[in-house]
This record gives sequence, C-alpha cells and structure tokens, in this order.
Amino acid sequence: MKVLVSDKLAPEGVKLLQDAPGIEVTVQTDWKPGELKEKIKDYSGLIIRSATKVTAEIIEAADNLKVVGRAGIGVDNVDRAAASKKGIVVMNTPTANTVTTAEHALSMMMALARKIPQATASMKSGKWEKSKFSGVELFEKTLGVIGIGNIGSILVRQAIGLGMTVIAYDPFISAERGKQLGVELVELEDLFRRADFISTHVPKTDQTYHLLRAENFARMKDGVRIINCARGGVVKEDDLVEAIKSGKVAGAALDVFEKEPLDPSSPLIGVNEIILTPHLGASTAEAQMKVATEVAKQIIDFLTRGVVKNAINIPSVDPETLARIQPYIDLASRMGRFMGQLVEGRLSEVAVEYSGKVAESDIRPLTATLLEGLLKPILEEMVNLVNAPYLAKERGIKVLESITSESADYTSFISMKLKTDRGERNIDGTLFARKYPRIVGLDGHKLEVVPEGHLLVFTNEDRPGVIGKVGTLLGNNGINIAQMQLGRSAPNQDAVAVLTIDSVMPENVIEEFLELPFIKSAHQLDLQG
Repeated sequence: MKVLVSDKLAPEGVKLLQDAPGIEVTVQTDWKPGELKEKIKDYSGLIIRSATKVTAEIIEAADNLKVVGRAGIGVDNVDRAAASKKGIVVMNTPTANTVTTAEHALSMMMALARKIPQATASMKSGKWEKSKFSGVELFEKTLGVIGIGNIGSILVRQAIGLGMTVIAYDPFISAERGKQLGVELVELEDLFRRADFISTHVPKTDQTYHLLRAENFARMKDGVRIINCARGGVVKEDDLVEAIKSGKVAGAALDVFEKEPLDPSSPLIGVNEIILTPHLGASTAEAQMKVATEVAKQIIDFLTRGVVKNAINIPSVDPETLARIQPYIDLASRMGRFMGQLVEGRLSEVAVEYSGKVAESDIRPLTATLLEGLLKPILEEMVNLVNAPYLAKERGIKVLESITSESADYTSFISMKLKTDRGERNIDGTLFARKYPRIVGLDGHKLEVVPEGHLLVFTNEDRPGVIGKVGTLLGNNGINIAQMQLGRSAPNQDAVAVLTIDSVMPENVIEEFLELPFIKSAHQLDLQG
C-alpha cells in the first residue's frame, strides 16, 4: 500500500513508514498547481501538515485513498464532508504538541511581563534604556485561563508553580476537576474583572469568534495583559489595538492571527506593546517528532490492521455495523450539536436513554457521537468520536447510559438529559421512516424539528401576539423563516419555539430580539452539514 507524505514531516515519522512491512512511502512536498490531484489516485494513505489543502476536488480524484492523517490538531485544510462521503477516514494527532504549545504561552506571558523582545530590539540598535523597560512580576498575580483542556490545564500547573493565582472559565469542566487542578472556576465576566493576565485556549467557533473584543476589554481590569496562542479570530485585532492605545490593556502577546501570514500592513505591527510570533506554538523539535511518529503509527495501524485511532469523521466500529447504525449516528450528532450550542452552565452529568430498535445496536458509538456534538462548540478541534468519552471523563462529567427494549411512541427513541449548575435540560430524538432525523422533545415540550441549517431557539411567555411580533421583527430585518415549531406544556406557561431561518441573524438583530418584552431567552444554532 502506498502512502504519500505531502508536507514536511520529521524524519522519525518517515522512517517508521519506510520500515513498516507492506507500506511503500513517497515524500514530496514541492507541488505544482494541479499536480497533487493528478497523483493522489495512486495512494492509499496521505499524510499532511497545514500546507496541503485536501479539497473536495482532490478527494474526488483519490480513487484508492483510504485514510488522511493530519500531523497536528487542526483539520481545517481537509474537506471532511467530502472525505466522509467517499468513505475516507480522517485522523489527527490531538495531544502530541500540547506541552509545547502550553510552554509557548508561558514564554509569551513572561516575555510580555518583562518586555524582553522590546528590550532586545533596543539593545541591538545600540541603546541602553534600562528604565524604559521596567516590567511586572508574575508572582502573586492572577492568571485567567479561558479553556482548560489539554493545553490550558498544563499552563494552569505551570502558572501555579510560579506562585500565580489561577482562575479559569470552562463550562465543560466540573467543579471536582477544577479542584484537582487547583484552579478556581469562575464565570467569564468575573474572569475579565479579576485577571491581571488572560490566556486563551479555545478553538475558533461561533461562540469564541471575537470573544476578546471591545465590550469585553471594557470589563477587564486596567492594565490587563492578553496572550493568545490558541486560534486567530478569538481576539478582535482592531479592538485590541484600540484598547492598548487607550491604556486599558497594558500589552499583548499573539502567536495566531485572523489572517496568516500576518499582513505587513496590520495595525498590530506598529504597536510596541504587542509581541508577535509567527504561529510557533507547536514549533519545537520534540513536538515535530511526536506528531510525525504518532501520525505514522496511526496510518500504519489503519492500513495494516484496520485499527482506527483519533478519527475525526467515523466511530471505531466495523464497516458492517457502521452501515447499519449510520442513521442513528446522524441523529445523535445533530442532537449533541443542538444541545452543545444551547446548554448554559457548568456541565456535570449527561444521561442518555435508548429505547426501541436503536437499543438493539451497539450504543457506544452513538454515545460517543452525542458527546462529540455536545463538546464540540467549546473544544471543536480537540474532540472526535474516539476521544469524546475520554474528554468528558477528564472534565469530571458523569456519563450514564440506559436501554429499554420498548418505546411508547416511536420505533426508536433517544433521550438525553443534561445536568448543570443552572439546572437540567433534556432533548428527545427519533428517526422518521428509519432515516430522517427529528427532534421531538425539548425540555418537556413536544415538537417536531428538522435538525439542520440555521435555527433560532427561544422561550417566551405564552400569550397572544408573540409569533406575529417575532415574524415582523425578523421580516423587517430581511430574515426569512423556513419552518416554525411551537411547544408548550400547558396554557399560560412558558412556551418554546424553534425557527429554521435562511440566514444567520446579525448580533444587533439578536439584541433587538431579546429586548422584546415577552422573550425569556434566545439562542442561535448552526446545524449545517
């Protein structure tokens, strides 16, 4: 079986491939336009970093391709939908560079506190400006960490070792796990108010895009310092520049940017208080070796033994079982993604009940799929079907499964109940005609929702005129309603509605919507794909 390495890979990984029986490896990293599309048909496996773009066009030409291995975490450069449709497994190596990235964030924080890059530049220009570069200590300062998964939790331990007080925001970490790490779990606004340093460790999702922007900078302590070694787009760069110029933010250290490579005209470059590095989070010899050897082992195991590890797009089950339960996997994925964007508060328990025909199947991949969808809005690039149960356990989230052979109203029925520090929420789902996913219950309200596209979910006072005013507001803002589902438990009590809309609602329209006197809460969900 032929494996193509199309991006630079540490020699240790290449050697593993070369030494593997039954594997023939080709290393080619210099591609002319269209050349990869022409050659990919000859290969069973493809190993990439971030440079190669595995587009739908390339996948269509990959007649023999069985697996794509990403040496690293992010798989934005792979068309996963096209790969899944063609039966190609997509894998990554989610933990190989965690220590290196955490250490880079710590290094950036130290450099920021002591103005080391600025002092170095001054010295190399022939100056001795000792008083100009007076810094601050990290000892006894408060570090606010947004996201304490694999990388964030390592930074937490490092910072505690330096004598810092660490507070963290992560709604998918239980209070017990927080205690184990020695970190105080707080709400985001409290973190903004108290932290001297803020370090982000979240992927770029709809929930985290421009998380650090003008209105949140205004909530922070005067003189706060910002570190972002996570993903470009988490920090709104123009707002950061203005916050530094106003004196609200003392400085920032950024390793990732909304557009990479960074445009030479970017306003970030002209601000002395901002330290910049060219996406070096995983750029150490040790990390490069780890991702190379891990991806090589995963590709070898898959091609020679059929073992699936760290798969992004399929559960680890045999092909026959997968084909049989695929409609339920689709339903579970949509239910998990629905609640992952809807639930608020610190998650402590997920209870899933399977009833009817679905209970006769292997439910493990279904639960993993539910968890993947649930956790992905916060941990998008770390979560897959293989590691979702592990990540839930690591965060102290209790996962309960139960099965019953009979279902009262449906041939197959999946019910998921979530417990958080703000209460409980539940969702019910089924298949129509054994293949069309439907959400048929939400927090005790009966509905019939097609879980796809852009959704607006809101609760409201059950009184006349609500739907008319909602429709008028959306219509005045050019937002078309494709479908509408309403549910209530009893007259004159709170009701719930799920609207399928043709386009994303801008933030100002959401704010206007929430100002309607009868609206209790509203969430915009993205269930595309």
